[in-house]
Amino acid sequence: MAKGHSFLSHKLHSLLGLFPIGLFLLFHLTANYQATRGAEAFNQTVGLIENVPFVLVLEFVFIYLPILFHAVYGLYIAFQAKQNVGNFGYFRNQMFLWQRVTGVITLIFIVWHVWETRIQKALGAHVDYDMMANILSSPAMIVFYTIGIISTTFHFSNGLWSFLVHWGITVGPRSQRIATFLTLGVFVVVTFIGLRAMSAFIL
Repeated sequence: MAKGHSFLSHKLHSLLGLFPIGLFLLFHLTANYQATRGAEAFNQTVGLIENVPFVLVLEFVFIYLPILFHAVYGLYIAFQAKQNVGNFGYFRNQMFLWQRVTGVITLIFIVWHVWETRIQKALGAHVDYDMMANILSSPAMIVFYTIGIISTTFHFSNGLWSFLVHWGITVGPRSQRIATFLTLGVFVVVTFIGLRAMSAFIL
């Protein structure tokens, strides 16, 4: 029973990492990328999102609750799993370790980012270009956001590789090797979008 429950939890954890969390990450970074077109373009994008009917309910159901489960179960995996990096230093074992490390960093980053934006909005602040520019006016925040974005995009991209394996899509060494290169490409592209979007708020 316990093994069956663990198997299902692991499957759900993997699935939620891609749907809807991964899709939301891509959407969020793409929306932020509009800042490269100027403050007005970014503010218009934010306005369109916030005018979506029942946006708060949608955020809780499709973003916050999935992230909560993914984070809690991910922390359980991080502290229970045996990485064996000291004994087996091959590439995939290193990726297993860094998936756990970036998971913790990503969780810290998300909590802080939500505090600085969504919670502040609930307290009366206005989410717009000026808010993000103000946040990133500090060199320390630029470093923090850079680390957070890279950790998040790595966690997503490497998690995509794990998803393909756990769901039986890439079962052989050749298909897994191809998936490694494809997910590496995803990491490079998504990281560029995230960092380029961030740079647009740095005045």
